Amino acid sequence: MSRGSSAGFDRSITIFSPEGRLYQVEYAFKAINQRGLTSIGVRGKDSACVITQRKIPDKLVDEETVSHIYRVTKHSGCVMTGMIADSDMQVSRARYESADYKYHYGYEMPPDMICKRLADIGQSYTQIAHMRPLGCCLIMIGWDEEKGAQLYRVDPAGFFCGFRACSAGTKQTESNNYLEKKIKKNSMMNEEEVIQTAIAALSSVLAVDFKPTEIEIAVVSERNPVFRKLTETEIDEQLTKLAERD
Repeated sequence: MSRGSSAGFDRSITIFSPEGRLYQVEYAFKAINQRGLTSIGVRGKDSACVITQRKIPDKLVDEETVSHIYRVTKHSGCVMTGMIADSDMQVSRARYESADYKYHYGYEMPPDMICKRLADIGQSYTQIAHMRPLGCCLIMIGWDEEKGAQLYRVDPAGFFCGFRACSAGTKQTESNNYLEKKIKKNSMMNEEEVIQTAIAALSSVLAVDFKPTEIEIAVVSERNPVFRKLTETEIDEQLTKLAERD
């Protein structure tokens, strides 16, 4: 076997290749792109929002039951990108950890602590032979009483970090490039600017003019710290304002 070959090293999650790579973890990152979706998170001075595409896999599916945005606690929630079953499992674990934290300490688990806990669990999956990494990526927003609006991203390798803006999915690189330019010009955006920046980024990288039924948006802000999804009417209003601004 040549030392440059991945043969044999991609069969076990716990074995490093001669180049120092864990191939199964790298394959988990590729699984995030399996459904062809892109998700974006943006944080401003007093708010944060997440946006993702809304694709109905089959005409027979009830579209009301299809969503990639989940509430975790009253003041935090996330958008999941990647394999749906893995996403549901990670959200369920996040809700369990949040409920357990509130039961023991008497107050809501902060967004950064939720993501740290999920990242720790995700990292343990990369070193246990009978388990595998989750093929999904979590982008969480939340309102913290001390820190304000928060935006975090957790990946299959168990890495988490706070962001001013981030993305996940098939157009991650293009989205990050777009967001870097926008955030550099205006990093202190208000709630409406945050939402419109997220919509503009997703629309630009996908080269699509969205209808209200084709995207999902959730937001938290100082004005209304409760995590909530925008209705189709509210999304339509934002799309109209964005079109008029451009």
